[in-house]
Amino acid sequence: MLTQRRKKSILKLTKTRKMKIYKFGGASIKTPEALKNILNIVSNETSLVIVVSAIDKTTNHLEALVNSCIACDENTENTLQKIKDFHLHFAKDALQNNFHLIEESFNAIFNSLKNLINKTRKSSYDILYDKVVSHGELLSSLILSAYLYANNVNNNLIDIRDVIVTDSNYRDAKILWKESSQPVKEVFNGNSIFVTQGFIGRNKKGLNTTLGREGSDYTASALAFLLDAKDVTIWKDVPGIMNADPNWCSFAEKIEYLSFREAIELAFYGAKIIHPKTIKPIENKNIPLYVKPFNAPKEKGTTITKLDYSLDLMPVYILKENQTLLSVSPKDFSFFVEENISKLFALFTKYRIKVNITQNSAISFSASIDGNNRNFGDLVKDLKKEYIVRYNTGLDFVTIRYYNNDSIKKMTEDRKILLEQRSRKTARFVLS
Repeated sequence: MLTQRRKKSILKLTKTRKMKIYKFGGASIKTPEALKNILNIVSNETSLVIVVSAIDKTTNHLEALVNSCIACDENTENTLQKIKDFHLHFAKDALQNNFHLIEESFNAIFNSLKNLINKTRKSSYDILYDKVVSHGELLSSLILSAYLYANNVNNNLIDIRDVIVTDSNYRDAKILWKESSQPVKEVFNGNSIFVTQGFIGRNKKGLNTTLGREGSDYTASALAFLLDAKDVTIWKDVPGIMNADPNWCSFAEKIEYLSFREAIELAFYGAKIIHPKTIKPIENKNIPLYVKPFNAPKEKGTTITKLDYSLDLMPVYILKENQTLLSVSPKDFSFFVEENISKLFALFTKYRIKVNITQNSAISFSASIDGNNRNFGDLVKDLKKEYIVRYNTGLDFVTIRYYNNDSIKKMTEDRKILLEQRSRKTARFVLS
C-alpha cells in the first residue's frame, strides 16, 4: 500500500494541475451500448482529453486490407466494404436520428480509404500501412464525439495529426517533443472536453504515421506530459493490471499498486496492459497513471506512480503466443563471436524483426521472435547465405516476474522447454 507521506505528495501535486487524460481502448467501445459507459464516466468532467482507439478489431481488419491491397487481391474492395458496413451499422445504431451530424465526414473517410487502395498498390508497405490503418481512430473518434454531443456533452473533436509531429519511422514512429509541444498546448486549451485519436500522428512531410500497435496509451501519456496533466486513466475491460491475462490464466489477480520502474519492466517483457513507451513521459513529471475497469468506474483499479519503497509482488505471468525460435550457426563451425552477432542484429533491423529473447553458445545463436512477421521468409533466405538455419514455429514464450518454484511448475509442467533463462527476479521460457 502507499504510505501516507506518498499519498499526501500525490494529492499536493495533482491539486496544482487541472487537465485529465482518459484513454479508451477498442474493447471499451466495441459495441454501441458500450458508449453509454463512456458517457457516464465523462459527463461530469470539465478539463478532459479523451483519447480513443479504433473500435474493437478494426485495426486488424485494416491491416488485412493493407495486405490485400499490396497483394493486388481481387477481394480488396470487398474487404473495404465490410469495414464500411460495420462502421455504418455501428454509427447508425449509436447515433440513431443523429447520424446526419457525421454523415459527410463519415463518407469522406471511406472515400479517402478507397482512393488509397486504388492508387497506391505499389507503395511501400510501411507507408501504405500508416496511411490506411490510421483511419480506424479517425472513425471511432468521429462517432464518439457525435455520440457525446447528441447526449448533451459538448466536446471538441481534434485531429491529433495536426498537433503530434513524429519522425518517419513508419509503423513505430517516435514523437518529436519540441515540434509537438506548442501545437498541443494551443489546441488543448481551456476548460473543455476534447475527443481525439490515439496511435497516429504526422511526420514533417505531412504523411500519416503510427506509433506502434497499442500506441494509443503512448498518445495519452504524451499529451499528459505536454499538457502537464493532473493524471492519466486507461479504461480497460479488466479490473486493473492483473498478474496474468485472465483470458488464459484462471488464477489471475489484480495488482493494487505498481511503481513506474516495475511498470516499465512489465511492459518491456510484453505485458499487454500497457504500451512500453507509455511510462517514461509521465514518470518524468510524476503524473499518476490509473488503470481502471470501464464497466465499473467506481472501483479503484491499479495505481502506477513513484514509490519510495519496494513492493512485495506476487508472481506476474506474461505470455506471448505464436513465437518462432530461430537458431543459426556458422557453416564452417567457427566460433560465434561478436562479429556474427552484430551481423545478425543488422539483419533483424533490416527486416524489422522484433527479438524477444536471445541465447548463444560457442557455435550457435538462438532467438525467439514474433511469428507473424511478413519478412521472416526473406530473413531466413538472407541468413542461409552464411549460416545453417533451423527454426520451430507455433511456440509460447512465458515470462515470470518474481518467480518461485511453484510459479515455474504452473507454467512449464508437461511442456517441453526449448530455451530457458533466469535472473534474480525474472524467469523466461520458450515452450512447445
